[in-house]
Formats: sequence, structure tokens, C-alpha cells
Amino acid sequence: MYSTIRLYGIWTKMHGSDAMNGSAALVDNANASQSRRVFWDQDVYQLELERIFSRCWLMLGHDSLVPKPGDFITTYMAEDRVILSRQPDGSLKAFINSCTHRGNQICHADSGSAKAFVCNYHGWVFGQDGSLVDVPMEERCYHSDLDKSKLGLAPIRVETYKGFIFGCHDPEAPSLEDYLGDFCWYLDTIWDGPDGGLELLGPPLKSTLACNWKVPTENFVGDGYHVGWTHAAALQMIGGELAGLSGNRADMPFDDLGLQFTMRHGHGFGLIDNAATAIHVKRDGYVKYLEETRGGIREKFGPERERLYVGHWNTSIFPNCSFLYGTNTFKIWHPRGPHEIEVWTYTMVPKNADTETKRSIQREAIRSFGTAGTLESDDGENMSSATYNNNGIITRKGRMNSSMGKDREGPHPVYPGIVGVSFIGETSYRGFYRFWQEMLDAPDWAAIRANDDTWDAMWTNRNFWPERLSAKQAEPQD
Repeated sequence: MYSTIRLYGIWTKMHGSDAMNGSAALVDNANASQSRRVFWDQDVYQLELERIFSRCWLMLGHDSLVPKPGDFITTYMAEDRVILSRQPDGSLKAFINSCTHRGNQICHADSGSAKAFVCNYHGWVFGQDGSLVDVPMEERCYHSDLDKSKLGLAPIRVETYKGFIFGCHDPEAPSLEDYLGDFCWYLDTIWDGPDGGLELLGPPLKSTLACNWKVPTENFVGDGYHVGWTHAAALQMIGGELAGLSGNRADMPFDDLGLQFTMRHGHGFGLIDNAATAIHVKRDGYVKYLEETRGGIREKFGPERERLYVGHWNTSIFPNCSFLYGTNTFKIWHPRGPHEIEVWTYTMVPKNADTETKRSIQREAIRSFGTAGTLESDDGENMSSATYNNNGIITRKGRMNSSMGKDREGPHPVYPGIVGVSFIGETSYRGFYRFWQEMLDAPDWAAIRANDDTWDAMWTNRNFWPERLSAKQAEPQD
């Protein structure tokens, strides 16, 4: 990990006299702004690899992608190649996809089933659990002086939540469930649900996009603002519930269309009420499924989460996993340096829906947010521009604003975390960058845990929701 001296050197290089302020030069929580360097600087990116991607839980896949013993997928944790393998006892193991002999990539297949993984450089053989099990000409060439027990593939912590599989390099990190924290309360609504939860349909669509990894993550974590403008033409073409947002029409009751949420560890989402299927053109099967199951949600979780179940979510799990519930596209933004990402796109479907409904959801998800999707294309152009426009030395000295909805948010009597009054706001932006800054500053997870009781102190309007709900109740009823 980066030492304090190394960190100070990087801050000095980036900020000169501002060096002692550390990441405060990059993120100003009080004024809701971020330096443009967060999307451009190589030094910032290196810090992210060390202090975020090497310490946080990162999405690897889903149980549905490795259903049987011997099944595997290959993926990434930031720029590190990884093998995820289902073990003979049904458990999961993950390890770095790099031979311990000369560093060659061992497995080049995206997925499959294997009893062992063989390096095609010198033939070293690794078991399903990553252990080194055979070396060609071991006795003749190594003279029985090779301790194979110490030459297995570097292991990765693996934990699952409701079938979704995550990996983590840091042994001191909290459990996955603790890392998700209050977000589990929300995720259970859809990942557990009334009818078996969700699964991912793969293999993923893969593409590269010339942008910083945080641009799409912040877009998915809470950018309801762009929907009516960036996607104006597409919404008019699609029609349905969201067509009224096209052009940011002033007659839309934005404060009564949804909410925004942010959690302790930077996870967050925006909710558009009653719009789960809004992006689907052919939706009959999905609408029928939701109507048949929403009663189960109400019975199991209560009316507050039934509201979530029939709404549309734009969501990010810190740091680089995003999904749209309703549209049901599921993304992992694999960083490839500060200015490029590899986008992996799955479709998220109800596990126990009928086959035709699943296929219909997948077709609609690919049409809108697949590699060449209508809405994906709209977003991709903006995400690239938001990154590469900072190559100018003067431009890069500027700052970006994320103050929308500031002070119209706070602790809610029902919903965990900090809740913003509208799905068009930047509550979850501020929550994302608050934790991003904390991760860069903290030397270890002990320092992060020390902030658990005060993490939400930057949201000072503690009475916003009690006062708003009280005023709502006092309004005359029609």
C-alpha cells in the first residue's frame, strides 16, 4: 500500500501548496465540488488502484454463471486478471490468473468447465482451487527441490450475497454483508424478492469506452438529471411513463416522482416511482410478472419496499458495479487506465420468471443498454467527452459542481442512509465522492471503521424529512 510519504509526494506533485490538504484538494464536500483531475490524472488513478480497488469488494459474477462444480469464469478486479471457479463441494474460490512460474496468463477462455488450469507457456498445472498440482519434468529439472505448496495461484477472498459474487484482496476489509451495510435493506427487495430473486444472463457483452471509470459509475449512482435531456429523442420514440421527462418539461412534478439514496460505503441509487418497465417497448410478460409478485413483496417487506419493487432504479455499488433495475441492464466498469474502461454488460432477470419473459427482458435491455443500444450510445458520447475534455491544462484546473438538491436531503424515518427528496438530484453523487475521498485518505480499514458513527455528518439538515413529512400530512386532502 502507499505510504504516507508516498501520498504526500503525489499530493505535492498534483497540488503544490495545497498538498497538506490531501484529497480535500480533489473533493470539497462542504461546497459539493470535485476537481477535474479526478477524471484525468494518472497519479490519482494509481492511488485508486492501491486504496480503492485493492481494498474494496468488487463484483465478480453471479451463481447462475458458475452453476456446477468445475464451472469457471475469468474476469478482472481492476487491471488484475482473475479466475472464479466452482469447487467440487459447491463452494467458490477465486485467484489471480497469472502463473507463479513466469507470470503468464493461465486461462484465456471467458468461461467453461475444467478440472485443472494449465499454463500454455511451460505446462504448469493448477487445480480448481488454484493449488499447483503438477510441474513437467519436476524430478529431472528441479531435482525434487520445488515446494509446490508455496507456488499456488494468489488467492482472493470470495463472498456472496443473494447469489451475487464479490472478491476482495484485503484481509482486513469487513465482510461483504457489512460492506454493503444498509444497502442490503434495499437490495433484498429485488435480489431476494418474493419469488427466488434475480440472476444474470451471460456471457456478457464487452466493449471499450474512452472514459474514466468514475464517469459511468456516478451517472448510474444518481444522474436523473440527464435523462430528460440526453435521452430526449429516445424517450419520445419509446413512449411510456418516462416520455414526459423528454426535454425536462417544467410541468413535471419532479419532487414527487421518486427519491435518491446514499449509504455508508458510497453505494447509492435513484428511484423513479412506478416506472420499473418504462424503458421496455414490449413489456406485457414483465408487467404481468411484477403485478403477480408485488403482493408478495408487500407481505414480506412492507409497502415502503413495494414502492421500490415497482419503481425504476439507477444504481451503483461502490466502486465500479452498476445496474438499472427495471431496465435490468447490469454493468461492470473495468478500468484500463484513467482514460479508458472495458464495459461488461449482463442482463438481470427474475430467476423464476418464465423463459419467454426472461428473453423479452433481455431483448429490451440489449436494445436500450447493450453495446449498440439506443440509450447506451447517448451516454457513451457524453462519458467520453466528460473525460477527454480535461486534457487541457487550464480546463483541468477547474472544478465540477454536484450541489443539486443540497440540503433537501437527510436521514429518513423509514429508508436507511441519507435520502434526497427527488430522483433528479445529486445526493448519491455527494455520497459516492464522500466515500471515494475517505478511501484515498484512510491508511487502512481500521481508520475507515473509526468513522462509522460520523460518516453522515456532512448532511447537516437532520430535520429535513420529519419537517417535510409533517407538512405533507398537514396539507388538505382532496
